[in-house]
Amino acid sequence: MASRAELSNFLASVERRAFKQALFAVRDEDAALDIVQDSMMRIAEKYGDRPAEELPPLFQRILQNAIRDHFRRTRTRGEMFTSLTAFEGDEENPADALETLETDEEANPFAAPLAALLRAETLNLVEEALKNLPPRQREAFLLRYWEGLDIAETAAIMGCTEGSVKTHCSRATHALAAALEAKGIRP
Repeated sequence: MASRAELSNFLASVERRAFKQALFAVRDEDAALDIVQDSMMRIAEKYGDRPAEELPPLFQRILQNAIRDHFRRTRTRGEMFTSLTAFEGDEENPADALETLETDEEANPFAAPLAALLRAETLNLVEEALKNLPPRQREAFLLRYWEGLDIAETAAIMGCTEGSVKTHCSRATHALAAALEAKGIRP
């Protein structure tokens, strides 16, 4: 069983990444916040007695189901279905695309400014390319490579076979590589 401290630490460690995932999917900051908050409440209320090692895949499943539920509610209300948009900020709180990723500057505060700029621009290009992926490919890619889940965990969260996860990930990586290569970035 996960202790209260373990559950609290887990939720604190995933909140920003979960928000970005929800924001990628629903294109609405307020809705993304609601989805993440509901997912966190659900795991705390209903699954807080689970062992700590079960929490990451369980939370991802809850989060993905909450995102799907949002789209179901949206469609039934007659709103237009959309898959992704750019991060939007206002004049007082501009969006920070690097907010959720650890960078080398954190390890070495004296890193070259040009290198930092190139990393930031590359990350922006990757995020732009992610927006153009089909939803299932984007979901598989984010779960596998952003969240670091294995194929079996990703398949369980997405509700599909491991072969489908491999196919979605392969197609996503090829599409992202092609998009980056078109911008002059090669591995």
